Amino acid sequence: MVNRVARITTIFISSILIGFAFNMFLLSHKVLSGGVSGIAMILGLLTSINSGTLIFLLNIPIFILGWMKLGKRFVTISLFSVAVTSISMGIIPIAKISEDPILSSIFGGVLVGIGTGLIFRAGGSTGGFDIVSMVLTQKKELPLGTLLFGMNAIVVFVSGFIFTWDLALYTMASIYVTGRVIDAIHTRHIKLTLMIITSNGDEVKEKLLSNLVRGITVLDGEGAYTKEKRRVLITVISRYELTRVKHMVAEVDPHSFINITQTIEVMGYFRRT
Repeated sequence: MVNRVARITTIFISSILIGFAFNMFLLSHKVLSGGVSGIAMILGLLTSINSGTLIFLLNIPIFILGWMKLGKRFVTISLFSVAVTSISMGIIPIAKISEDPILSSIFGGVLVGIGTGLIFRAGGSTGGFDIVSMVLTQKKELPLGTLLFGMNAIVVFVSGFIFTWDLALYTMASIYVTGRVIDAIHTRHIKLTLMIITSNGDEVKEKLLSNLVRGITVLDGEGAYTKEKRRVLITVISRYELTRVKHMVAEVDPHSFINITQTIEVMGYFRRT
């Protein structure tokens, strides 16, 4: 219960931080964020509609897709994050903290990266292209980072054609800084090997297989002291998926034992989600 409250609090504060960065550093200089948020910012700058409202509306069809493909819990947390960010953008005024667009792009990108990275670590996402990319990588072996870069590039080019190419370059710098900070906080590229020892092997296996696109090796085990029969499940996941996996295993078997080790290299087929 304490961990759940801590995660929700982290997502809540981080989402407000993202809204603050959008309004006080980026939108005030017509600098955009990446993904769906960037598209919403473009529409917000061209119309009288608040960008926060547009972020929420544009994410609705994406959340419906994620609900069907990625699971209810993950999408619910992500929906909460986007809703808090949207509301905070409607409350926080759009004002310039710095008159320098370069400094605003960098510091805005840092704050967005911190907020997004913490949300990832808490088991959620900021919606948008993150969810789209995760759904696409379930079907084909495509690197998530490459997909996100390609989608964000669209925002940069649209920004250049609609506004100025200087603003497009500021946007590119902000997106780059955001990505670097997210990687530093969340380290999604790190692979982990999990050894799950449980008395409910079949149930845990089915839970993981229905929510992850990962292979699982199942071994028979026996407690040295208790002589009880156990199942040993071995799988390799990305750091991005760790929080979800721990909660799924705990739901089925709260008394399971999980050994988590960092994987140096993976040879063979591995989906890079």
